[in-house]
Amino acid sequence: MFQEIKHNPGRQRHLTRAQMLSHGRGVLDVEAAALTQLSDQLDEDFPRAVELLLRTHGRVIVTGMGKSGHIARKMAATFSSTGLPAFFVHPGEASHGDLGMIQPGDVLVALSNSGATPELQPIMHHARRLGCPTIGITSQRHSPMMKVASVCLTLPKVQEACPSNISPTTSTTLMLALGDALAVTAMSARGISRAQLELLHPGGSIGSRLLPVSRIMHADDQMPLVPAAMPMQDVLVTMTEKSLGIAGVVDAQGRLIGTITDGDLRRKIDGLLSRSASDVMTVNPKTIPDGTYAEDAFAILAVNKITALFVMDAEAPEMPVGVIHIHDLNRLGIR
Repeated sequence: MFQEIKHNPGRQRHLTRAQMLSHGRGVLDVEAAALTQLSDQLDEDFPRAVELLLRTHGRVIVTGMGKSGHIARKMAATFSSTGLPAFFVHPGEASHGDLGMIQPGDVLVALSNSGATPELQPIMHHARRLGCPTIGITSQRHSPMMKVASVCLTLPKVQEACPSNISPTTSTTLMLALGDALAVTAMSARGISRAQLELLHPGGSIGSRLLPVSRIMHADDQMPLVPAAMPMQDVLVTMTEKSLGIAGVVDAQGRLIGTITDGDLRRKIDGLLSRSASDVMTVNPKTIPDGTYAEDAFAILAVNKITALFVMDAEAPEMPVGVIHIHDLNRLGIR
């Protein structure tokens, strides 16, 4: 028979919404100030750590215990997603056989706020035996961990955002940010391009944002193209059939010379059916070249407050090869 554990309401403080808001802002202010302090105290050890990451011919092994371990998992994921192969090794499991996951040529990144986490000692000494350099991240420069590390990145000594100064909050935020700084700096130094990032992020919102518009645009027979002399009555039929809210007006050689949008139809409603496409079109319309990323196409649509763009041939900029509509981007989660 399990004994029911009841919450003790006597210790609960009643906070108004204003007080809750104040507390929340206070936590963020404390952590933001700590991040500024961390930025100010970065020294030559930081580029030394980046150089170790760049020189490795193996993988980046990231380890930490408790809350530092959670940050280490995220750090490993960030390294991998920015082109630096990495994975997390749990220090407790490492002592029971997972030390075999570390090989010569790897680099170890170890996280511990105190620098004295006992579970980290075996994995750090094993890395040292293999000749693997170690980047230690802690708030205690003269800790046992730092005596073994090749490079020491010291966090500023700050108060945790927890009122009792116990629960890891500010310290783990600093670790997280420092890991981002290492990963992004290493990515920049290696010249990782957006095209390479696309290969590493084929799924999710990042993958969608980095898709080239050629992968999602309406092309060939789906393009609403009309000749300049076409009567507007027929243009309306084409726009209705394609349902993209736009028509591209082309000359005899198929070059885009203007566009007609739903807005153009409303602005020129008087005598509309007695006109031709060239009478109603907007010349010099906004277009994008083939190869543009989806997120960049969305930014152009948003800035210009339009809903569709013609995509032009990269080698023949006057020739339309597709149309991208804002709804296509919204369906991918780009907003």
